[in-house]
Amino acid sequence: MKISSIEYLLLDKKFPFVLVHTDDNVTGIGECFVSQPAVIKTVVEEILTPAIIGKDPVQTESRFRDMVNAGESLEKGLTLNNTIGGAISIGMAGIDIALWDIKGKVLGLPIYDLLGGKVIEKVPLYASSITREMTPIEEAKRAAYFVEEGYLAYKLHSAVPGKIDDPKDHTIATVKEVRNAVGDNIDILVDVNGAYSVHHSIEIGKQLEDLGVFHFEEPRPHYDLDGLAHIADELTIPIASGEMIFSLYDFRDLIVRGRVDIIQPDIIKVPGFTAMLKISALAEAFGIPITCHNIHPTISTIAHAHFVMATAGAPYAQEYNIEHISIRDDYPILTEPLKIKNGFLEVPNAPGLGIELDMKMVRRLSK
Repeated sequence: MKISSIEYLLLDKKFPFVLVHTDDNVTGIGECFVSQPAVIKTVVEEILTPAIIGKDPVQTESRFRDMVNAGESLEKGLTLNNTIGGAISIGMAGIDIALWDIKGKVLGLPIYDLLGGKVIEKVPLYASSITREMTPIEEAKRAAYFVEEGYLAYKLHSAVPGKIDDPKDHTIATVKEVRNAVGDNIDILVDVNGAYSVHHSIEIGKQLEDLGVFHFEEPRPHYDLDGLAHIADELTIPIASGEMIFSLYDFRDLIVRGRVDIIQPDIIKVPGFTAMLKISALAEAFGIPITCHNIHPTISTIAHAHFVMATAGAPYAQEYNIEHISIRDDYPILTEPLKIKNGFLEVPNAPGLGIELDMKMVRRLSK
């Protein structure tokens, strides 16, 4: 079996997907992060595709290294702040996921079995509220609704990225309202996207500890390793970070120098399942748990779920975007919606990713 062609599709003018076709008429599905779609298209079509076309798609490690060599990105430790490096990683992610989908289809196994087999039967999710414009009371009402739907954890994004220590920030007021609304048995997660100084992070973090918040995400940007380390040393609340980096070496530095308690790789930013396996092994060696970053509710969600199903080092509820997303809510691209009940995602046991695209809808949205 050989890779015969690779399609890059931009759905609804925003969401990048990859289809990897083979000469045996097996097609793999992958997704890329919603960043720099025009650059990612060029990377996929002109840099990565020539490196793997005509080669065996089942040999995922070899194809990963072919793409690394073509992109020359990972060894340099580039981050998403570097346009070319980030786009290369994101393009690789979509292709790698599609290759693992093909491997599962060829071997007749779901991806979680290819990764080592199930360590859990279904994946717990937390409701991730990304809207920042709500008042504390509005956020609390929203949290209560999703708790009633069965979710056992809720994440709020409160501070405004780029505005360090904004006096209009109402994180603590919001957490208090949410805690009053959902009770003491629901985990609350707080993500401020690096919007605090070190001293303010410690000040806010101590209050979050008193409110029983489960984790404090990105109090400082991922590149301020010294700042993250100082915050982690001063607080008992777990510090989480990692959504904005993708190389194995960056995650090593985040753990060793940044001293974070939880890392948050995103399978459609780091290069797919192949990179997630490497990052998981690194985290396990340091005793650091993984909570995946995930704001894409279709292919990305199911790919993360396969990884979590097979990873003992990912013990917590995983992120699920509750905002309105067109390709899930208006123009569904999956032939069957993901099955979420009482805050748990049922992972399909069909070969590969176990899901299928509605190709009529996909073609319509890609025009």
